[in-house]
Amino acid sequence: MKILIVEDEHKTGDYLKQGLSEAGFVVDLVRDGLDGLHQALTNEYDIVVLDIMLPKLDGWQVLKGIRQGYKQMPVLFLTAHDQIEDRVKGLELGADDYLIKPFAFSELLARIRTLLRRGKYHDPEHLQIADLELDLLRRRVTRSGKRIDLTAKEFTLLELLLRRQGEALPRSLIASQVWDMNFDSDTNVIEVAMRRLRAKIDDDFEPKLIRTIRGMGYVLEIPEK
Repeated sequence: MKILIVEDEHKTGDYLKQGLSEAGFVVDLVRDGLDGLHQALTNEYDIVVLDIMLPKLDGWQVLKGIRQGYKQMPVLFLTAHDQIEDRVKGLELGADDYLIKPFAFSELLARIRTLLRRGKYHDPEHLQIADLELDLLRRRVTRSGKRIDLTAKEFTLLELLLRRQGEALPRSLIASQVWDMNFDSDTNVIEVAMRRLRAKIDDDFEPKLIRTIRGMGYVLEIPEK
């Protein structure tokens, strides 16, 4: 799942990005309202976490622009504005939730997951292909009923493959979605991570589910007999 954070306070923004990344999300962070609106309108996000007091455009203007652009992803205001009228204004403009700073990260995470489970943005609790199962809530992976221990990055990589099973995923997409970086052909970080993931979910099992597409990337699928 991909999250956009629009937060100009550097310490808070970095804290949010690190925490949500460790929770398994792919996170984009921008520092002003103009960049936030541009990102929201030109990319696909599952949720936006938005401050109100921002440079260039404030959070109210960003939210208006998102809704006027017919983008319906959930928007959660995370702000120091704690007046009732501010909360009412945010909800009337189309925000889906409103959390006051200072905040507990556990509450923010719970609210994000609640929003993602609603309506068209319902986030499934389980992903599966063949006998490989991924439990998103408990962050557990099993194959043929056997528990498989993955690192946080391996879990995120497998989640991406499962969500887009059957699709040939370029290395550039994997790099941006899992490592939040531009693909550098001189690095073998993706190959190393994929090799380790294969060793855990494929080596001792049949059928083999991860396939390399030479010169392009990888696909997760049940092989044709």
